[in-house]
Amino acid sequence: MIAWQAATAASPAARRHSALALEYGRSRDALDADLLRGCDPDADSATTPGQYLQQLANTLRLLDSPDTSFMLGQQLLPGHDGAASHALAQAPNLRTLLQTLCRFHAGLTPLLRPRFETWDDVALLYWVDAYGAPSLRPALVEMHMTAVVALCRWLGGERLPWRFCFNRGAPRHIEQHHVHLGLELRFGCQLDAMLLPAGCLDRPWPRASEMAARLAHQAADLEPREAPGLLAALYDYLLARVRDAPTLERTAGDFGVSPATFKRQLLRHHTHFQGELDGVRTHVALWLFQAEGADNDAVARHLGFHDVANFRRSFKRWTGLTPGPIRAALAGELGWFAGRLQGI
Repeated sequence: MIAWQAATAASPAARRHSALALEYGRSRDALDADLLRGCDPDADSATTPGQYLQQLANTLRLLDSPDTSFMLGQQLLPGHDGAASHALAQAPNLRTLLQTLCRFHAGLTPLLRPRFETWDDVALLYWVDAYGAPSLRPALVEMHMTAVVALCRWLGGERLPWRFCFNRGAPRHIEQHHVHLGLELRFGCQLDAMLLPAGCLDRPWPRASEMAARLAHQAADLEPREAPGLLAALYDYLLARVRDAPTLERTAGDFGVSPATFKRQLLRHHTHFQGELDGVRTHVALWLFQAEGADNDAVARHLGFHDVANFRRSFKRWTGLTPGPIRAALAGELGWFAGRLQGI
């Protein structure tokens, strides 16, 4: 049975992160009553992810500053998740850090699930939703990208050559993106992702200790871990089975609930099964187009479509564009990135 938790479930990780966000709000002279409005805090129970999301929404609204999400990100990692946070801080290089972050994401970054991939000379870290907060998605992405950038700079002693893609239009004010992330930004992409040359992954960091890293990781593996958010668990599940045409009924059974209950849970997370499946299919198609150079026929076959025309229609429904313009855009994005590899 697939392990998962709902946005309404008590979560020690949400409580830890909520406390950090509350301290930041207080430092900007916001009142607890306003920051926690609608969160129903209970001193004797763990905060839920839904309450943490509400608190973040309150904080962003009350402070009304373009730097809030970025400043929250500055304090997010390595966090206070016991041995997992210690393992993150002891990572001897970027590859180990990203692998650790993905492995222990439910405690380290409970609201967004990071996924790490490489191909050719490119390393990619992209973010998927864990609990369903579409209105907060831009701020959450800024927050989590900043957290990774800041942690890498602290551990590595230098600013890494990250490039950033955003699944949104460009904001009216972009200065804080430049300050906290850098100048290499692309908007209107199909996913929220961070890219950098794969050659950066295995450079040893100052003060790195393979022994300390190994011991910290072993300790983290021994600690009990929280289950991931429903949408993070569902993304992983669908990604592993995307070629098998997963159904709502089979998925619900594997998640230990009835189809009706699963539909209600997804609705409470502001989504539905077909939307989540289409999102995974979109990401797989993008990967095949860009990383493997696949054509429409190959992608259609991989995703189980009987003919290319049906795939084209579905792809346009998922993304708003047919595969041709998307493939051209991806080639441009990769060219934009690859053209800078020579100077790194």
